Parts: sequence; structure tokens; C-alpha cells
Amino acid sequence: MIRAGKLLMINAKDNVAVALARIAAGEALTIGKYQLVAREDVESGHKIALENLAQGRDIIKYGFPMGRAVVNISAGEHVHTHNVKTNLKGLEQYRYAPVNKKGRAANPETATQPREFAGYVRKDGQVGIRNEIWIINTVGCVNKTSENLAKEANVRLAGLTDGLFAYTHPYGCSQLGEDHRNTQKILAQLTKHPNAAGVLVLGLGCENNNIDEFKKVLGDYDRERVKFMVCQDVDDEMEHGVKLLGELARYAQTFVRQPCDVSKLVVGLKCGGSDAFSGITANPLVGEFSDMLIRRGGTGILTEVPEMFGAEKRLMDRCVSREIFDKTVSLINGFKEYYLSHGQEVYENPSPGNKKGGISTLEEKSLGCIEKGGTEPVVDVLQYGERVKTEGLNLLAGPGNDIVACTALTAAGAHVILFTTGRGTPLGAPVPTIKISTNRELSQHKGNWIDFDAGRLLTGEDADHLKHELFGFVVKVASGELRTKNEENGYREIAIFKQGVTL
Repeated sequence: MIRAGKLLMINAKDNVAVALARIAAGEALTIGKYQLVAREDVESGHKIALENLAQGRDIIKYGFPMGRAVVNISAGEHVHTHNVKTNLKGLEQYRYAPVNKKGRAANPETATQPREFAGYVRKDGQVGIRNEIWIINTVGCVNKTSENLAKEANVRLAGLTDGLFAYTHPYGCSQLGEDHRNTQKILAQLTKHPNAAGVLVLGLGCENNNIDEFKKVLGDYDRERVKFMVCQDVDDEMEHGVKLLGELARYAQTFVRQPCDVSKLVVGLKCGGSDAFSGITANPLVGEFSDMLIRRGGTGILTEVPEMFGAEKRLMDRCVSREIFDKTVSLINGFKEYYLSHGQEVYENPSPGNKKGGISTLEEKSLGCIEKGGTEPVVDVLQYGERVKTEGLNLLAGPGNDIVACTALTAAGAHVILFTTGRGTPLGAPVPTIKISTNRELSQHKGNWIDFDAGRLLTGEDADHLKHELFGFVVKVASGELRTKNEENGYREIAIFKQGVTL
């Protein structure tokens, strides 16, 4: 990166620069070999042309095309949605051309990082970072019963666990085909999640996803850890439910934190409410964290498939084998076909908030988004509702929608989610959701949402120091020494991907 005054040039190949502060029309600017005068006001985070760009010419940012000029653009002009359009359209053919098939790299810097965290080792060998009790509904009809049970049990059983939480949703009945299977898969994976010491599966009794059917998807389970209740079959669902939750809470007390190697950590990688600094500060910082963790034997999971469009070749080039490359192609084109099957524009992105923050096209958003995945090889591709099984960087099928993606990451086995944001968002997953701001203003304005400020990179803080600080921060969260803002605020929820009809 080249920084000069109010301008930041991410890559030497770029023909646009990012404004680090508001630029007024008439300001003289210099960066690298470029000297220009701003022809109009350019807001912080937005782009300014470094040279004359003829209509049809590619706009280069991050060293890659992020769209094309739809009119002639002069040096010093604001470059945004009014004069730039995406280059993307339809399905693409991809060629297997790996540039990085190496295995996990050794790195001397990892010797300075914490080698262990204090976790809970479950009877099946899984490791959790919280000792909670979860209530998982088979169907949305018992949502309020679930919430009331959690509220009552948290009073009666206070102090016995890290808390009792209900995860409600509107599904489990009146669904068909893939939607019904997706609901079952996500709920089954949540039931198995090691952050929950115990789980109460709560059913109504007449739903499609009734408990007998759900057990077929769940498979083997520990009868001490997982309890079931059918509300239609008991006289008083509140009293019976609290009794079962009490049994689970007492079971949870049999676990204590003990040293666990950091290689056991599984971390979800997510961004939401992005701005133009997401791909410059927070996302690359998370990518550095991901590389450091993977080099220690840990696992990262990258999702938001529609926000890989336009940058997917950079991920495909890192696939460890032809098999994983083919799975990645299917992942990308499968999501494109999903849009097309509904008669929707594949590249109808970025969002209004993204655009206000300076992001102009989906390619620009995607090039910044995949920075969270660091540089390590892609070792596997997971289907929606599938649990991670290979250490290293995994790609996960899931949409860009924040809470749907966070739920998918949790179901895939993430102990914690690193969530970068430039606009700010309060939401949280069932697992600790570390909010990382892309700019200092957000961290100061919404300190009740933000856990870690990556905007310090724009004020001159050392990037190497900051990545080590983030690594230590995550280890403290995993060890229970720190609670995330979503945990403090009680912001926890799930959402399940839906594609088809509702009966």
C-alpha cells in the first residue's frame, strides 16, 4: 500500500485511490507517480481517479478489475456508481491453474502467540469455549414457550452455567424438499455444537420436523447432554421444561475449563455493513489472523458465496487439489444458478449502505471480502448445514445475509466468529461474535457494539503489532476471560436459509 496525505493506493497496479478523509474540489493531491487536482468533492472511503480513464476501461483496485468506466472519467474525478458498472454477467467457465498447493506453512512468528486456551473438553472429544445450555426448537410454533423457558430457567438456575439461551425460528413445518432438509440439518448441527454443555430439543408434537423425525437426522447423541420434550405430551410444559433444564445444568457442572491447544479453535470469518475501508483494514487483519491460526493447526471458515463473485478465481487458485477446485466451481456457479432460477440479477449487489460507504460494484466488494480468508490454501468446501472436518481454510455454502451466514458458520462448528463492519451492526450468533470496526469513528461512536478497532491501521499503528493483539484477544474470548459485546447485550439469534414454497 502507498499512503500520501489524504490518499491511499492499495496496489501499484491501481488506477484509483481511496480517500482517507473528505477531499474538497480543487485540492491538489500527490501519491506515487500521480499528481492531480480533485475535480469535485470526494467523501472519505470513496475513490478518486488517478489518471484519465476512457469509457470501457477497467477500473483497477486491489490490483484487479473491479468494474469498467461507463463514461470518460478524468483524473481527479469521483469514481463511483454513477460512472462505473460491473463487468460480471451470467455463469463462467473456470480453468484449473493452481498457484499455491503448499500444505500448512510453518511460521516463526507463531512461537510468540499463545499456544493454549482454556476450553471445555466434551465426552466425545470436542472442545467448547462456553458452557451454556441451549434450547433448540423443532418448529416455530413453540418459539414463545422456548423463550419463556429460557427466561424462567435463567432465574431458577442462575450461576450453574454460562447461561441458558433459546434459539427460535419460524420453520420446522409447512416446508418441502430442500428447505425442510436444511432446517433439520442446521438444527441438528446446533444441537451438536460443543459450546453447549447441554441441549433441550423442544417440539410441539404434530409438526413435520417432529422429534422422532428429527432424531433420524441428529443421529447418535449423549442422553445426558441432550433432552427432548414434546409440549403436547406433557401437562405443564413450563414446569417439565425447567425440570429438564435443571438436569442439563447439573450435567454442565461436571465440566471445567482446562488447557487446550489453539489448533482446536474453529473460527468463522464474516463481514457485514461493509465500507470501503473493510478491504483495507479489518478484512486483511482478519486474514492475517486466519493465516496465523491455520499455521498453528487451527481452522477458518469463509462463507458469503455471493460476495466471492468477481474474486472467486483468487480462491480457486489456492485450492489444494483438482477435487477442491471442482467443488469451489460448483459452489460459485450453484449460487449463481440459484439467483437465475428465481429470475433475479446475479450481481444485484452491493447494498445501499455499502454504496454510501464507498463500495461501487460487487467485484470491489468481493475483492475486499475475501481478504478475510488470508493466503493459506483452500482445503475443503462445505455444503450448507455441513460440519467442518478438515483443518485449514474451508469455504462454506451460504448467502451474504448476515444472520443466515452467521448461523451457517455456527452450525459448521465455528466456536467464535470474527465479524468485520464499517457501518456497524449489533447482531450476534449463538457463539461469541467479535465485531471488528474498519474505522476509528465507528468504534468510538458505537463502542457498545464494537469489540476491536482495526481502524487504528489508518492512524499509523503497526499492522504486525495489531494482528498479534487480535490473536491474543481471540484467545482471551475463547478462554472466557472476555465476553463479546453481543454476549453482554444478549444479542443472539439464528436464521435458516429458505429457497422454496411454504405450505
